[in-house]
Amino acid sequence: MNGRQRSVALLGLIGLVGGVMVATDPPRAQAAGATTGEQQWAASWTASPTDAATPLDAAAIAVPVAVSDQTFRMIVTPHLGGTVLRIHLSNRFGSAPMTFGHVTVGIAGSGSVQQPVNVTFGGQSGVTAPAGQDVVSDPVDLTFQAFQPLAVSIFTPGLQGAPTKHWNANATSYYSLPLSGDLASAGSDLGFPLATEAWMFVDGIDVEAPQSTGVVVAFGDSITDGFVASTVASLPVSLSAADKNGRYPDDLQRRIDAAGIPLSVVDAGISSNRLLTDGGGQFEGPSGLSRFQTDALGRPGVTGVLVLEGINDLGIPPATTTADQLIAGYQQLIAEAHAAGVKIWLGTIMPASNALFDGTLPAPQSETYREQVNAWIRSQQLADGVVDFDAAMRDPSDPNVLNPAYASVDNLHPNLLGYQVMADAVNLSMLGG
Repeated sequence: MNGRQRSVALLGLIGLVGGVMVATDPPRAQAAGATTGEQQWAASWTASPTDAATPLDAAAIAVPVAVSDQTFRMIVTPHLGGTVLRIHLSNRFGSAPMTFGHVTVGIAGSGSVQQPVNVTFGGQSGVTAPAGQDVVSDPVDLTFQAFQPLAVSIFTPGLQGAPTKHWNANATSYYSLPLSGDLASAGSDLGFPLATEAWMFVDGIDVEAPQSTGVVVAFGDSITDGFVASTVASLPVSLSAADKNGRYPDDLQRRIDAAGIPLSVVDAGISSNRLLTDGGGQFEGPSGLSRFQTDALGRPGVTGVLVLEGINDLGIPPATTTADQLIAGYQQLIAEAHAAGVKIWLGTIMPASNALFDGTLPAPQSETYREQVNAWIRSQQLADGVVDFDAAMRDPSDPNVLNPAYASVDNLHPNLLGYQVMADAVNLSMLGG
């Protein structure tokens, strides 16, 4: 899919901050029936919705502020293959109902979509998602493999509001021009000249899987989201990481598959997300505490959650969060997970003292608090286990900074090698146990 027109805007994303104004645990407006026999619905791919307000994606490419009789072709890569799936569409941050007039799903090829299949909702070809809510499709017959990209094509009829999106996809998707009409069944991609590094509307793919299949939700911020920086100021995201499926949850899934463990790892990371503080209705998304029930415990088939979050609480100015406050937030997550019968593992926070964003220059106490939090994570007995990302990723000669071999140019986010090292630090038997 080359030659797409990209509307590249000026940088300045760091200043796009405000307060979240919608419910972060929206009810499902419509849900497909449960599977039968020894099968269950298991999350195969997720993208936590971030907002509908930020006018740029993480690559500084303009995104629609309204939709007008056009089609969105979102490219997603599931971690669990199967023969029956269902699709989650979100209007979580919409201020008005959003109508999806026609939806298809098929195998994404080079400039085309193979086997596009119509998707229904309660037996109907279209569905309207109320403001603040998601909808779930009926079961769809489609055979696909793990890590085989799928194209979810969504026609939005008429003039409607801004799309709910996941701001940083690290994957390229496409959409048609306004007033181009319903192209959801088009096999060719020629009608989709506009490209984006965000996922719009689609926020989940579930697969019919054996009851023995577990789902691990990787929950966190940009480091879970797979952000690779292109500048010392972090933004914009580096396009060199796009379409590589090189996030640490992707690499972890490959390790799990190689070991033959029946687990699906799905990504609930949001770039710039904080555990305790809402992102103001912009790309940072709702706080981790407020979205935990929906984005982690609400995922079909979830058996465990791996949490890596807190560096932004300590480092985004004005950084007023203390170590004790962050620890109290972890304790709340642990209690909620265990109340739901779900295991929870905590990851230690990685160093960034020399980073321009989240470092000690903008937040002088961040390194001190980080070390206190990590000491508690390593010693506590409340969670079901610990992944010591800090030990795996820090510079052996200076434990307050990332190992340069594993760091992006901003000294905050890992590079693709660093994400692999993070995945390698996870004890697979802990997840499977």
